[in-house]
Amino acid sequence: MNLPTTTEQLTTLSSDIRGATEAHLEETGGLLRLSPTWVPRSFLQPGLRIKLHPDDTYAYGLSRGGIDERWFGSTTVTANEGRAEDEGLSYIVAGKERFTLIDAINECGADIIGSPIWDKYGKWPVYSKFFDNMGPIPHHMHQSADQAALVGQEGKPESYYFPPQHNNVGNNFPYTFMGLEPGTTRQQVYDCIANWQKGDNKILELSKAYKLQPGTGWLIDPCILHAPGSLCTYEPQWGSDVFGMYQNLVEGREVPWSLLVKDMPEDKHQDIDFIIDQLDWEKNLDPNFKDNHYLEPVTATKGEGFHDKWIVYGKVDDFQYFTAKELTVEPQSKVTITDNGAYSAIVTQGAGNANKLRLNCPKLLRFNELSEDEFFATESAAKAGITFENTSATEPLVLLRYFGPEVNPEAPSMGAYRQQ
Repeated sequence: MNLPTTTEQLTTLSSDIRGATEAHLEETGGLLRLSPTWVPRSFLQPGLRIKLHPDDTYAYGLSRGGIDERWFGSTTVTANEGRAEDEGLSYIVAGKERFTLIDAINECGADIIGSPIWDKYGKWPVYSKFFDNMGPIPHHMHQSADQAALVGQEGKPESYYFPPQHNNVGNNFPYTFMGLEPGTTRQQVYDCIANWQKGDNKILELSKAYKLQPGTGWLIDPCILHAPGSLCTYEPQWGSDVFGMYQNLVEGREVPWSLLVKDMPEDKHQDIDFIIDQLDWEKNLDPNFKDNHYLEPVTATKGEGFHDKWIVYGKVDDFQYFTAKELTVEPQSKVTITDNGAYSAIVTQGAGNANKLRLNCPKLLRFNELSEDEFFATESAAKAGITFENTSATEPLVLLRYFGPEVNPEAPSMGAYRQQ
């Protein structure tokens, strides 16, 4: 049987999602195969390291901007202007059919994501992505839960890991400005916003840049300013797309005022005091910022032929919103890995199998091509143990996987890498 190789060859299901999901899970051993989810950003220049064919960088059209993100295990729709109706949503590929992950979870609930998350949230509340740009992103923040609720949205803590497989080149600016320098005054930030239309508002002069290193990461709370640098980044985060851009000019490109206030109440769009109050002053001016936010991998388990590492851990305001691991299986090795809950996985290197699902990290993908590098593992499959086999004689099999809230109470605390 000739299986589909592109999304155009698939039939999109709108009914009997439960039946199709259950049949697919039986076929794969508890895993949901996902197709690539590409997302454009109109205000950034793509970094060309997420394995999308360069001819397809502007597949959504020039006015939508270039594709610089790929989203994983997503039930979150983008907040892009002019977006497609399903933009940002992950699709399950089952034989010659496809349907969204959000529809499958809505139908099957706890059977996919587990009772603790389903009962509390009624959805898969997190997602991850690769974001990949030629230069830095504007200095911005993500609203807290309370702030986002003012406009009917959810807040957004996030995290970063810089996979070496996607960072053979650092592009134009592999440094990230984070927070504000201790001693920065409210008036200084006020002046930056007030001078928005007068050229560079110079807000980066009030911040500090950190050199980014592949194989490390960061945990970023809501309300903290950050201007992510040009490394390709794996970014587990809360399922929201809220933000406010506090920098008005990046590499000579204008950042419109609308991107500063898009997730603030409309009657506050010209209220500079309100805009500044969206920032957490104590966290932005933290003199120990790096100690409280920087991550290096910590061994979770290690044995013959494999090494599983924590790459995202720690808490935001004493709550575990998400965690992530990196699994490496050596050539011609096999290992069964058990986990506490459902997760989304992306292969960054190598080929092999996960239970009965074929894995293969692509060299290059066209916009509508299917892949064998991404899947969602149900809670029951993760708890029972998923068997990973590396079928290569020479190359390691490497996967990144992220988990939902409060799934891994045994995860390390911030700074744990220093105790290794």
